[in-house]
Amino acid sequence: MSDLFPPSFLPPAIVIAGPTASGKSGMALAIAREFDGVVINADSMQVYDVLRVVTARPSPEEEALAPHRVYGVLPPSLACSAALWKDLAATAMRDAWTAGKLPVVVGGTGLYLRTLMHGISPIPDIPDAVREDARARLARLGNPAFHAELAVRDPIMAARLNPANSQRLARAWEVLEATGRSLAEWQAQPMEGAVPARWLTFALLPPRDTLYANCDRRFAMMMEHGAPDEVQALLDLKLDPALPAMKALGVPELAGWLGGAWDCDTAIARACQSTRNYAKRQMTWFRNQLDAPEVVSTQFSESIEPGIFKIIRQFLLTANE
Repeated sequence: MSDLFPPSFLPPAIVIAGPTASGKSGMALAIAREFDGVVINADSMQVYDVLRVVTARPSPEEEALAPHRVYGVLPPSLACSAALWKDLAATAMRDAWTAGKLPVVVGGTGLYLRTLMHGISPIPDIPDAVREDARARLARLGNPAFHAELAVRDPIMAARLNPANSQRLARAWEVLEATGRSLAEWQAQPMEGAVPARWLTFALLPPRDTLYANCDRRFAMMMEHGAPDEVQALLDLKLDPALPAMKALGVPELAGWLGGAWDCDTAIARACQSTRNYAKRQMTWFRNQLDAPEVVSTQFSESIEPGIFKIIRQFLLTANE
């Protein structure tokens, strides 16, 4: 980026963080339309191309109102990482700046946002064979036994990890196998690769009862707009159940119904509960981990646009001084 901007100048960028169903996408679109911006996805599930409905990706009509980037760009057979996403987002941001537009990064995946703004631990790339072996071993042993083996080899990471979290268990194992060092050691290293920018961050944190009602309402709309068909199409690909796309909110629950494990009402109830639980964890993360955000303590709506736009205009004026 040094060939685009002198070292003394950091180009502006907006970040909109918050839990699922808080209105982030609508807020990002409104900002992009008002300030000639480009909406850049920071949701770990909205990167996948077959999950528009289940992951609440912006509709084609919404995408037509402003440029949208890093949505639906990967197949579900690929496990997207924070590092891979950061490279995609950084490219989209540079393209926006080059075109004279404002990047508006929006999403609820805190790790992705932290990687973009602060960098990531310098862990070497893990060979595919090592990654596949780790996941095959996990599938063969099951989570409790795999976690016990990890505890023998890497007690620090095992103590940090929930035995039910398959993805993180496999990650700790594959890093140890490929590098001979604990993931904890790598995570203690200085972060690398942050995108240089002047950030204005909004945290959209509506009241919990409002958020939970929105979660339930939105899932009902997903059911009406084809979520079961979308999940069935995903299942027809016969992918590894450990892949991230297979664990998107609503996918395991609807897959259970489609496979005959439980009825539709049970699937909906379980999916709504999972979504509410996830939203609660997101709220906690964003309250504690974001650096001095502008907190919006309500559901996004047109009525709060003037106040938000005023903050952004002031930010852009000071960015150009």
